[in-house]
Amino acid sequence: MAEIKVYFDREGNTLTVWFGDPEEEYVCEETGEEVVLMKDKSGKVIGFEKLNFVEAETERVKVAFETVAV
Repeated sequence: MAEIKVYFDREGNTLTVWFGDPEEEYVCEETGEEVVLMKDKSGKVIGFEKLNFVEAETERVKVAFETVAV
């Protein structure tokens, strides 16, 4: 089963999600919508970071995942 890593930095206001190995990051690409895509050497997206992520008024950030067939 694949592992997804989610990191929330309250001080930096960033939400980072990895669905590939972070050590394989080769290049980052900004989308222009305060989202940065992290890619491996082959250009495959292995993660993303949402800049200026503002959390809800709670102590917790809720994360939900859903799988879909492609």
